[in-house]
Order: sequence, then structure tokens, then C-alpha cells
Amino acid sequence: MTSNTKSRPKSKKKATKPHHSVYVVELDNEVLSNKKFRDANPGCNTDLACLYVGMTGLTPKERFENHKKNHKANCFVRDYGLWLRKKMFQRRNPMTYEDACKMEESLAIKLREKGHAVWQH
Repeated sequence: MTSNTKSRPKSKKKATKPHHSVYVVELDNEVLSNKKFRDANPGCNTDLACLYVGMTGLTPKERFENHKKNHKANCFVRDYGLWLRKKMFQRRNPMTYEDACKMEESLAIKLREKGHAVWQH
């Protein structure tokens, strides 16, 4: 006896693959001439590097290149971005989107507490 019933496809539960990254860009200290940036960082130590903290679904290198090409760019990275500060983020990546959102904010807070002028939104 053969069965005419089709077997059910196995349920494909969408796995949340960690492919997001947090990244840090060092900015030229000239960014402190921008009132908006300066006002967001009162009391920063001007002897320390100015930084941008972001998150992406791309690689940090690809995202930095997009900023510099003015593709979905943050104006501070586009105009003042020097290079990626890999040691500040590399060991944390990759992660889920949710974890990247949390890490972006907590890393920015830690860097501000150390005295860096930081842009993060």
C-alpha cells in the first residue's frame, strides 16, 4: 500500500546569524571646530582622539568606505574620518543585530568616560 500524502517540509526556523559589526573610526581633531560635535562632547580631553562609533551589517571596512564615498554617510566620518580603530572593536565582531545595537551604545559610553569626544547615534 502506497501513501498519496506528501511529506511535510521540515520547519525552517529563521536563525539569527551573527553578521553585524560594531566599528570605531578615528576622526581628525579638526572635527572639534564643528559646533554640533563640540556641543555633544562637553569636557572631553582634546589630547585624546575624536571617535565615531557605529554598527553595520557590512564589514567595517566596507562601511567606512561607504562613508568616505558619501553613500549613507555620517558627515563627521565623511569629512573627518581617518581610519578604523580595529583594536577597539575587532574582538567583539560579529554579533546579532540586537547585540550590535547594545554594543554600539555601551562602547560609545565607555570611550566618553575615558575622555574621548565621541559621535554615536
